[in-house]
Amino acid sequence: MGSIPSEDRSEIVFFDVETTIPTRKGQGYAILEFGAILVCPRKLTELRNYCTLVRPKDLSLISPSSERCNGITAEAVSSAPTFDQIADTVYDLLHGRIWAGHNIIRFDCVRVRDAFGEINKTAPEPKGTIDSLVLLTQKFGRRAGNMKMTTLATYFGLGCQTHRSLDDVRMNLEVLKYCATVLFLESSLPDIFTENSWVSPNTMKRSRSNEESTSDGGSFSMNKDPATETKEENHPALSLTMSDAEGTVPNIARPNLVQRDAFDLATLGAEITRESIQTDVAMDEKVQDSPYMSSSSLESHATSSSIVVLEPNEISIPSIDASFVPFFHGSNRIELLHKGFPFQLLCTGLKVRFGFSTKFVDQAGLPRFNFVVYPSPSLCKVLDACDNVAHKLSLDSGSSSDWRPVVIRKDGFLNYPTVRLHIRTALFGDISIHATEIYKKESSGANQRLIFSKFDAAELGSLFVPGTFVDALFTLDPYDYQQHAGIKLVSKKLFIH
Repeated sequence: MGSIPSEDRSEIVFFDVETTIPTRKGQGYAILEFGAILVCPRKLTELRNYCTLVRPKDLSLISPSSERCNGITAEAVSSAPTFDQIADTVYDLLHGRIWAGHNIIRFDCVRVRDAFGEINKTAPEPKGTIDSLVLLTQKFGRRAGNMKMTTLATYFGLGCQTHRSLDDVRMNLEVLKYCATVLFLESSLPDIFTENSWVSPNTMKRSRSNEESTSDGGSFSMNKDPATETKEENHPALSLTMSDAEGTVPNIARPNLVQRDAFDLATLGAEITRESIQTDVAMDEKVQDSPYMSSSSLESHATSSSIVVLEPNEISIPSIDASFVPFFHGSNRIELLHKGFPFQLLCTGLKVRFGFSTKFVDQAGLPRFNFVVYPSPSLCKVLDACDNVAHKLSLDSGSSSDWRPVVIRKDGFLNYPTVRLHIRTALFGDISIHATEIYKKESSGANQRLIFSKFDAAELGSLFVPGTFVDALFTLDPYDYQQHAGIKLVSKKLFIH
């Protein structure tokens, strides 16, 4: 297969990779499938497509968990080309074009660059990047639930996600079309939609095309529309790019983001540039109205996206429940509910017992920043109830993982119980930042947003010394990983007294 005959390279390339799933610490990902479509930026029509299975150097990397994820077996790729053999075609497809895809900044782009590095070849570089996970989280919100592709496809009635590259990129394009249409309609009558619609003006979903995939052996087909082959300039789709031609990374730690018109694509591009990060937990709604709000005002804002913010004494214990929601690659995770709605907790005056420790790191090698505080009796009561319903649902699902209670207790010790609050971390390329919003409460009553120029444990840890009081807005995120399960308290906003 030769080079793609395009001089201006104005097309948008939607691409997706399917990979192995690492089964041990330090094990990397191996690409098992690469799929891409070239899209006319003016008409959003598919011009060409390419898809092929890829044979990894070590077929034993394809574990049972990998097969369950995407259905790609060692036998299926045994006669497929290696990445080295398709690298020139992949380079021609990607280099100098606008890259688009769902969660590509955090995952697919990294996998492609790693694959080129492993064969000592120059990796392609984008003219711009559109990550629909970031884009849609910012502008469409979570009216359909979480931002996983399978959930979005269900929301729009576009079928089931196949977890195959070509199907997924076509689904991605269709979802963007549906979401843009919804946002356009809402922008025409914003007051009516905001006040009377059963959906929030801040939400998004994902879709899929009914076109058939190419063969496993790899193929390159062309569906040209002569009217779309000319160079397109100043098209709204081009304003959505998240990095410039030089690939520079903008300032992504910016407080008090002003919410603009839901269909203002020009300003949206700038917003996404600054906000193009992925947190180490599922990206969730941002409470952005003011640096600090009362529980009632937080709840009012949060309910616009079907998430309520409550203080512990506002929780009705019998109204706490748990259910499964779609998660990663067809799996499910537990979501905690209060009166049928997801919720977050706002707790004031929490006293720090232990500060940060950099002893533990996550899969990306970043320190797991957390600190320990003393919970109030009402908070303990709420967390114990959440533990009970989530643990029961976990056991009913057949999980054998060791459940770790969220409230830490030690019999005979006066300084217990305690709970652990986690600081969210965000990764953009080689740049890491603290994704939790941190404010310092001034004696005047004002709150000053703290901006950190680098990922510095000492700088951040100096703020959370034992005896310090903090107010915290946090989520309750159940997890089940490597035979350990429980509820992780993840800070969204922290206010240091």
